[in-house]
Amino acid sequence: MRIGLLTEGGYPYARGEGGAWCDRLVRGLAHHDFDVYALSRSPRTESAGRVETPSQVRRVRHERLWGEPAPVAPGGIGRSAAKARRAAFRSGFRDLATALAGGTAMGTAERADRFATGLYALADLAVETAGALPAMLRGDDAVAELEAACRAPGVRPVLGDIVVTELLTAADLLERQLRPLSAPWYGPDELGAADVCHAVSGGPAALPGLLGKRFCGTPLIVTEYTVRAREALLAHRAAGLPPAVRALLGDHFRLLAGETYRQAALITPGSTHVRRWQERCGAPRERMRTIHPGIDAGRFARAGAAAEAAAQADEQAAHADPTVAWVGRADPAKDLIALLHAFHAIRREEPQARLRIFHLRAVDGRAAGYLDHCRTLAAQLFPDEAADAHAVGENPVSFEEIGSPGAPEPADAYAAGDVVVLSSSAEGFPLSLVEAMFCGRPTVSTDVGAVREVIGGTGLVVPPRNPKALAEATLDLLRGPERAARLGAAARERALALFTVTTCVDAFRDSYLDVMAHHPVRRLPLLDAQGAPRPFTAPAESVSPTRLAPTPAHPAWTAVPATRP
Repeated sequence: MRIGLLTEGGYPYARGEGGAWCDRLVRGLAHHDFDVYALSRSPRTESAGRVETPSQVRRVRHERLWGEPAPVAPGGIGRSAAKARRAAFRSGFRDLATALAGGTAMGTAERADRFATGLYALADLAVETAGALPAMLRGDDAVAELEAACRAPGVRPVLGDIVVTELLTAADLLERQLRPLSAPWYGPDELGAADVCHAVSGGPAALPGLLGKRFCGTPLIVTEYTVRAREALLAHRAAGLPPAVRALLGDHFRLLAGETYRQAALITPGSTHVRRWQERCGAPRERMRTIHPGIDAGRFARAGAAAEAAAQADEQAAHADPTVAWVGRADPAKDLIALLHAFHAIRREEPQARLRIFHLRAVDGRAAGYLDHCRTLAAQLFPDEAADAHAVGENPVSFEEIGSPGAPEPADAYAAGDVVVLSSSAEGFPLSLVEAMFCGRPTVSTDVGAVREVIGGTGLVVPPRNPKALAEATLDLLRGPERAARLGAAARERALALFTVTTCVDAFRDSYLDVMAHHPVRRLPLLDAQGAPRPFTAPAESVSPTRLAPTPAHPAWTAVPATRP
């Protein structure tokens, strides 16, 4: 089987969990061929280079969603052709802009239809004009149509007051989101040669899959571990975009998600939490299958085995001082502020308690600033402890960067805590929680995202943004080591049953085969490069000329009514 893997900001560039699960999927399906079509979001995506791909990855295609679009090769066209091209663009973009702006007179179904009509009209134009679409999307015609849509009767007030600078910003950002329409990926030797397209996220990554189905008939699978539309809304707000621009881009992502779900042969949310979002955006339940991400349990096997042995021996594996551990990437959504206030309450009840924060390296100024703010707050909450807030063993709160000299590995970081805490105010699929479960650690988590689904009763769950509840639950486990050990052992068994790489890979293997069986791609003629027929290219049973009639039952198989003696 040949699979077109569609990624955005991840594999084969990203080295975090977002790219790692794709790599584990590809390596787990060694008997299939993969063509990777990668979209990069920023220069940072490509800065570290590609990861080493296995031999089943036959080729990698790449396009950028940042910077200036690729220049168009010079070539003159006649005045009438140019006029027709401009009219076709304005018509298609008018439909798209009208759908984005919406209005009180336009229903949900009509907006979806206008969006799809405009999107595919622009896709057809991109094929016909050989790379000229990005310049048109940034041109005066696009701005004029966008402004007309925003000034139409019945639109939201936030759009009715849009100014020229905001229109230019919106047009520029829409061009970047629509750049996959101009990618040279839709010929018979590209996505047309794939048996299945698999978009590993929604948003721009799904666009090539939509066009692969439109131009080549290739069925599409869409996987989301976070809802791309929601993720985009949060990113636009964090970037400080004007409200009018956020409204237009937000509706673009929502409408694109709805069209993607309508066209997909199969939708595979990574959790019930994501599934609910997808259903709100129009995903049909009959074409959905939840597949949890596969995490490499081998990295945590030693810590998990040690916790299991201690539990079986009925020993208390507590540290000299009661220790609370937090592991992850420092980000405002992780709400370390609430964790620090909760630990302040814990220290009043357990003066010997310690909090060890194991964080990944800050990737940008925003993350570094948040980490500095947390260190400052820790110094304010514990002013009489030790002056050095970075030294382990001197201050009740320590900040340790995973991967730095002397810092423990992730498995050892989880094992360092008698209780592992997840304090997030927002979360998609809580990977750090699953890793703590693999290590057999008792956990206290906030009730956000897919936390309740993941933990499944093997840990304590408290409301988010509630330091008091977080402190009380953590104290319960610190003071009840037997209960904590039981929860940790149960958590490890649950993780090994549901969240391993093998479970995930097997589920996707079955999904690929099922989609291919129900949506076979027809490629004629079935000839090799020399023009000779290629036998067994398509299974004979893949096409049935007529519907088969049901086989009549054999008389011997017919049930005979029972009679009383």
